[in-house]
Amino acid sequence: MDLLPDSAPLATKLRNTLIQYHSIQDSEWRLAKRTKDATVWRKPSEEFSGYLYKAQGVVEDVTNRIVDHIRPGPYRLDWDSLMTTMDIMETFEENCCVMRYTTAGQLWNIIAPREFVDFSYTTTYKDGLLTCGISLDYGEVRPNFVRGFNHPCGWFCVPLKGCPSHSLLTGYIQTELRGMLPQSAVDTAMASTLANFYSDLKKALKT
Repeated sequence: MDLLPDSAPLATKLRNTLIQYHSIQDSEWRLAKRTKDATVWRKPSEEFSGYLYKAQGVVEDVTNRIVDHIRPGPYRLDWDSLMTTMDIMETFEENCCVMRYTTAGQLWNIIAPREFVDFSYTTTYKDGLLTCGISLDYGEVRPNFVRGFNHPCGWFCVPLKGCPSHSLLTGYIQTELRGMLPQSAVDTAMASTLANFYSDLKKALKT
């Protein structure tokens, strides 16, 4: 188990990594899934042997309210069907924390429940916000869970040009689920999970 890292340099590095992902040319992405709520693309990750996923869709709400539903806090558990528990383990400052959370089994439990411990950071980006995270090897792994690992992930949320009551939400996700899993099952689950994330989020914001 590692000690907690110094939050400031980790936050800066994480933000810079996400901005780098955000500048990847469209031609490098391959379409993975398209629904009425979101489009999901993927490309080979430079962090591990799986994929970096990009998801994008327009959400009918203001940036701050959307990000409040995504980042660690009371809203997330209420609407995210994949997340089963969430605890804030450490808080560095208002926009920076370490959280432990668990996820439900997926694909008829081919993918068993997972546990993650993530460093989370929310900051301004252009006219909107970026909330991002990366997993840490921290804390004891709870029984009955496989500890997964999120390589740099994040969500950019900016007002839609010409329509500030709507926001463009773009996510970058690269999750190493670990455990004995066929990669094809993981890839199927990831694209569907990201598309469902948008539809669940939109429903939650309307309530």
